[in-house]
Amino acid sequence: MRILDKYIIKELLGPFVFGICAFCSVFIGSSTLFRIAQYITEYGASISAVAKLFVFSLPAIIVLTFPMSMLLASLLAFGRLSSSSEITAMKSGGISFFRLTTPVFIVAFIVSLFTVGFNEIVVPRANTAYQDTLEYEIKNNMAARSQKHLVIKDVKNGNMERLVYVREFDATTNMMHGISIQEFENEELTRMESAPRAKWQADKWTMYDGTIYSFEPDGTERTMTFKEQLMPIKKTPKQVSREQKEPKEMTIRELKQQIKMLKKEYVPTGEYELEMHQRFAIPMACFVFALIGTPLGMQPQRKSSALGFGISVAIIFMYYAIMMISGALGKGAVIPPMLAAWTPNLIGILAGIYLIRRASK
Repeated sequence: MRILDKYIIKELLGPFVFGICAFCSVFIGSSTLFRIAQYITEYGASISAVAKLFVFSLPAIIVLTFPMSMLLASLLAFGRLSSSSEITAMKSGGISFFRLTTPVFIVAFIVSLFTVGFNEIVVPRANTAYQDTLEYEIKNNMAARSQKHLVIKDVKNGNMERLVYVREFDATTNMMHGISIQEFENEELTRMESAPRAKWQADKWTMYDGTIYSFEPDGTERTMTFKEQLMPIKKTPKQVSREQKEPKEMTIRELKQQIKMLKKEYVPTGEYELEMHQRFAIPMACFVFALIGTPLGMQPQRKSSALGFGISVAIIFMYYAIMMISGALGKGAVIPPMLAAWTPNLIGILAGIYLIRRASK
């Protein structure tokens, strides 16, 4: 790594860390602390419980601040270099615009990749822990809850053995409606069962008036019907209810499984597909914001750090406003979820290319 690259990266890292701290403080102060205070007054939450909520809420906040911080860092770093005429001196020495900005784009891309991994490994687990602490430790909602579109998985040694879809679960009667069961051997579908209803009684699930489809290795299929059949899961209604996850609590693999199962049952999957694509789109905003912030920071008239912070806030507001609008359209199936997730980045890339072309002339 050359001295120039080290110098530019050093200028970048300080504002980047500052941005993470500053934007995290904004999120925590405007929403997290308010919710925690609400849980203390309404449910009498203990100090240990609210401390857990605070810690578990941080990963999701940090992921959102990485793109914002990269924008602020590129603006402030190049703004300082430009205001002290260092950019002019570098260009006078024959260093091109693209050579100056290459270290920033590389760092931004690395941060994007790190954010993808962090968003996949840490954030879903933290969100699940947050929700469990809120529901079962603070609100004391220990009973099973009525829910729709349940997916129950049996996994052994990393391989899917059984996948169960339930259209609706009624906690008041302990009844399931619209059951579909898929059983696998070596990742191959070998058996399917379906039933209009099942009831939890005598510590077991019993299905009624269903059909069994068996798939033999030679390609033949067998069909049987039954009046009563024990459901091949041993989980209680409470366990089934607690096992269900919101999209933000799932890994990408779990989202794919959920989408596949729901599509087979002709259930809308826009929310899950949008979440899956945003797992990549939001981290890649780090790179997109670097494309925008770097040429803006090189503007010779920029001499104020406060102005740089103000510009970054305005750009961030526009980006997330577009993301919210396109996300709502994606959930409602007005536009494809993939397009909804990537629309803010596509607009940002076009804006970045335009600004880079202007700054490089």
